[in-house]
Amino acid sequence: MALLMDPFDALTSFQQALDAYRTSGWLDSSVSGGGAYPPVNVFRKGDDFILIAELAGVKKSDLDVQVKGRTIRLTGAKTVSYPDKSALHRRERLAGKFDRAVTMPVDINPDGVKAEYRDGVLALFLPRAESEKPKSIKVA
Repeated sequence: MALLMDPFDALTSFQQALDAYRTSGWLDSSVSGGGAYPPVNVFRKGDDFILIAELAGVKKSDLDVQVKGRTIRLTGAKTVSYPDKSALHRRERLAGKFDRAVTMPVDINPDGVKAEYRDGVLALFLPRAESEKPKSIKVA
């Protein structure tokens, strides 16, 4: 026994699938359209933390770092330029604005944060807030 599908149901299902892809954001051409950007690694060194972010193609002047409590926020813009009078054959390097927030496991001392940016790699040295450091108690 063969089941016949109504062609209008098939067309409706296809239209719904196209709408879902169009609104999903996977076709966006901005930097942040491809997932978490910039990619980061965070690790602990002693009591403090270090965050490393890959920002190839981002100018230091187009980068902003903010620290508040446990949140590190990286914002900026990545630009990609092409020579004048050139025809674009393939575009895989994306450009656009980005805004990424990373939550740390402890509060960070914003006054002690140090940032270094070299060769498209941002390193943030994030000292733990004094209120987050363990205190030794003498037992009498």
